[in-house]
Amino acid sequence: MTSMITLLEMNKILIIDDEINIGLILSKFLTRNGFEVNTATSGASAFEYLAKDFYNLVLCDFRLEDTDGREILKKIKQSYPETCVIIITGYSDIKLAVELIKMGAFDYITKPLYPDEILHTIHKAIDAQKVVQTGVHTPEKVAALEKPSKNVLPEEFVVGQSHASKELFKQIALVAPTNYSVIISGESGTGKESVAKSIHMNSSRKDKPFIAMDCGSLTKELAGSEFFGHEKGSFTGALFTKIGHFELANGGTLFLDEVVNLSYDLQASLLRTVQERKVRRIGSTKQIDLDLRIIVATNDDLAEAIKKGRFREDLYHRFNEFNINVPSLRNRGNDILIFAESFLKQANAELNRNVKGFSQEVIECFKTYHWSGNVRELKNVIRRSALLTEGEIIQVKALPLEIATFAKVTALQNAIGNGMHIETRNRRDLKNAAMEAEYDTILNVLREVKFNKTKAAEILNIDRKTLYNKMKAINLE
Repeated sequence: MTSMITLLEMNKILIIDDEINIGLILSKFLTRNGFEVNTATSGASAFEYLAKDFYNLVLCDFRLEDTDGREILKKIKQSYPETCVIIITGYSDIKLAVELIKMGAFDYITKPLYPDEILHTIHKAIDAQKVVQTGVHTPEKVAALEKPSKNVLPEEFVVGQSHASKELFKQIALVAPTNYSVIISGESGTGKESVAKSIHMNSSRKDKPFIAMDCGSLTKELAGSEFFGHEKGSFTGALFTKIGHFELANGGTLFLDEVVNLSYDLQASLLRTVQERKVRRIGSTKQIDLDLRIIVATNDDLAEAIKKGRFREDLYHRFNEFNINVPSLRNRGNDILIFAESFLKQANAELNRNVKGFSQEVIECFKTYHWSGNVRELKNVIRRSALLTEGEIIQVKALPLEIATFAKVTALQNAIGNGMHIETRNRRDLKNAAMEAEYDTILNVLREVKFNKTKAAEILNIDRKTLYNKMKAINLE
């Protein structure tokens, strides 16, 4: 008979999701990452699979047509207790997810699904399963198991040529060799985690774990266990010992993203851990010594959060040994094109394509667009455009409509500002001046509502047909 350890080494996963496309995408992704995968579209078919073979892990959507995640979990824990269960759920079901974890689920993943998060959670579950079965409970061995694989290591840091980018790189190079705690601030999507990973990779801790936590997604019920870990049996549903993120990062770097979202009570516990450099798992009396670097990130103004009583000032000063601000993409000048070229190479590798570049019109769109989502938005646009492009050059038709339209609107507004209206340059004519002011107002409103004509017409207090005719007059249908 095959031993349990041999079975654990197989890494077999069963996906349960009644949306066939999601199951297919997850199956292909996990297969590429070395797992043996089967998919079931109902609870009934899932248990047919489970009856025939052993599965290390079940990845189950909570809402199914013939049952739900609660019933699936209950039956698996009764009949197949060695199998880990991860629940896929929406943000509206977080409280339910907490209940499921108390019932025995290993963890939950919220929609929308992100490949790195799925892979990291699955590795955590399977490694924890091996720890329980083999008796390997030492923090050092578990931390080694939890060290991120190549799939979750950072992409190569893109060094731009703008003054802002060079200053950012200089600050990273300056602080990386030290053990300073760092606060990384910047707008959403600017690449704060990439900066944190770059600091880690250029430090003496580079061969130790880099553990990232999204504090914005932590619920109050689970936060303590995620940070500090827990002992088996410490509360209902604690079926095995869980190693917290502080222990997992021991020797390396712990990155706390959106740290301002932590509850005030948890901030107090965090402060004590940071001060004492010791951690104690929930349900344990043993103190574990910590040697790690802490990097935190926020897109909020921490000083303002302190004034409003949302963030502890003493914790802020513990973290604020060095501060780095990541510039927005729109403040990096022609670096936009450097990032675009880098992301295009990544997209080509990912999609097995050979797209060689961008048309001049696309380049002008990139330079003009405001990029409110920063580097993350640009990367997504490049990936989408590379997928849609049939030839070797990305054309405007492959861009999201908003980007192309935004560029056109900006060009029109610049023309109006320069006294070059599409129909006349006579700025002394009151009728033409009024038209220019009217079109300028229309263009501003369209940009504000992301070119939603219905909303724009309501704000402008005109009917939709009138708005359409005015847009048509300036070739902006």
